[in-house]
Amino acid sequence: MRNIQLVIEYDGSRYDGWQKAVTSAKNAASAKGGAIQEKIEEVLAKMENKPVELVGAIRTEAGVHAYRQVANFHTDSTRKTYEIKQYLNRYLPRDIAVLEALEVGERFHAAFNAKGYVFEYRITIGEVPSVFDRKYNYYCFKRPDLAAMKAAAGKLTGTNDYKAFSDNKRMKKSTVRTISSIDVYGDEKEITVTVTGDDFWPNMARILVGTILDAGLGELAPEDIPDIMASGDRERAGRAVEPKGLFLVDVKYA
Repeated sequence: MRNIQLVIEYDGSRYDGWQKAVTSAKNAASAKGGAIQEKIEEVLAKMENKPVELVGAIRTEAGVHAYRQVANFHTDSTRKTYEIKQYLNRYLPRDIAVLEALEVGERFHAAFNAKGYVFEYRITIGEVPSVFDRKYNYYCFKRPDLAAMKAAAGKLTGTNDYKAFSDNKRMKKSTVRTISSIDVYGDEKEITVTVTGDDFWPNMARILVGTILDAGLGELAPEDIPDIMASGDRERAGRAVEPKGLFLVDVKYA
């Protein structure tokens, strides 16, 4: 059986995130556009004439976008990889695109083989929110202190217990992660925060960025971050910024 790797780009604005979930009748009406994984599986099932399981490298939450999500599925199809790519792009919604389709080794697993992830968050600054950036950038009415943001970012890197930066109170797995770098750069109109780490759970990237932004706005001091980290108390860390400004930029396999 062949193993096919997909590199996928998507606009997450109208979706409930990457991963499909069992939706009850009670909350079905509140669902957005379903899950991105589910949309691609539907097209693959049409192509294969049977159900297909697609495995994604990492979950992204509702409203989060991706430049390079990686996924894989197994198939008996004799279609060439470019034909699989063409078929998917023909039938997928226009806000989901398959950039690459590659045949990989049988043991390749998009999530288990991933070594790290890169997320980017965009913050727009200005007197009037941009009409064109409103779907993809977080708008900040007050200009943050870039130096304070960089200082906070430096306190958040390394191998640490990031329990204080999780919204999941029932998490049973280890909350120790390695954030290898957080880069903060920008100008008078826009600030970009790029976070690279070995793993993230839902909302973690947004909470890290929210903590950095709160430091830039003077709502917490960068020097307090080690104590916040040690406390494991979510209430002491920064907010989770809006998902619309967050992009999965890359998945690292080496």
